[in-house]
Amino acid sequence: MSSKLFLPLSIKSITLKNRITISPMCQYSSEDGFANDWHLVHLGSRASGGAALIIQEATAVSPEGRISPSDLGLWKNEHIEKMQVINQFILSQNSIPGIQLAHAGRKASVSEPWNGNKKLDETNGGWNAVAPSAVGYHSNEKAPIALDKIGIQKVISDFKSATKRALKAGFQVIEIHAAHGYLLHEFLSPLSNFRTDEYGGSFENRIRLLLEVLEAVQSEWPDNLPLFVRISATDWADGGWNIDESVQLSKILKGKGVDLIDVSSGGLVSHQQIPLGPNYQVPFAGSIKKESGILTGAVGLITEASQAEEIVATGKADLVLFARESLRDPNLALNFAKELGVDIQWPKQYERAKI
Repeated sequence: MSSKLFLPLSIKSITLKNRITISPMCQYSSEDGFANDWHLVHLGSRASGGAALIIQEATAVSPEGRISPSDLGLWKNEHIEKMQVINQFILSQNSIPGIQLAHAGRKASVSEPWNGNKKLDETNGGWNAVAPSAVGYHSNEKAPIALDKIGIQKVISDFKSATKRALKAGFQVIEIHAAHGYLLHEFLSPLSNFRTDEYGGSFENRIRLLLEVLEAVQSEWPDNLPLFVRISATDWADGGWNIDESVQLSKILKGKGVDLIDVSSGGLVSHQQIPLGPNYQVPFAGSIKKESGILTGAVGLITEASQAEEIVATGKADLVLFARESLRDPNLALNFAKELGVDIQWPKQYERAKI
């Protein structure tokens, strides 16, 4: 059969061999921000498994920007070397290495999921979290420090420096993380941003930091390489960030040279009400693509080949990003191709298993 999911997609100077992308997924397996052999095998196996684009997990632009003490980072030059090794392997598999640059904001300084996602302080390996306003994710936790102008400039500078390192490390796609309740999303939403200066209040003020970060990233990132932004299309909470604002923001980002919006949702407030189900976030990607004309990526409970094929074939999104399903099946792209009757190249070491 003819498959849209396995058609190539060119974005600037990069051509993706298909529309299957591995979503950035925190592994909480780093020490002092350094990548290691876990990341090589985790990311590399999904490249040999046929995905066109492998986006490295949320990678902190500063130590205080980590979600947990075990997050990957790119705040010092020493982090580059191992990432170069990983990216060279990804490229050897005819796949593209990408990175998601992130700052966790008020959701920083927690223990790893298997250690309970508990808020940490200086006595047990944690640090002071920062945010647009001194309001925590949970009401019973220590409030974050509201960023002052110097703190905001540091965030912008940290994204800029991390971008320079990402280029040296051999990444060919950058995604700015402005979703899931982390710092840039916290500035976007009136449920977490209570500022009265030029970074709070109106829509224009709430998007200001993201636009300043974007400009800083673009000052180091070559014009011919793709630049994505991940957003939460809605907070799933009354009075929060919503799809109309997401469409408006996407139009602005497109006008400023962003190539694709990776459309997720939620994560900002603990009282969110998310109607989970297959494709539950796909309509947001479709709306943003239709209203703004920008390329979009769809995520969220997409588990079947036919499901992914339909999303791309009907124009709801240009890429489909897989997270949990790719954890269950690193060879997801190879298996989807077989299921859809598409003949694609396998790693020569695995070809005897193709039939």
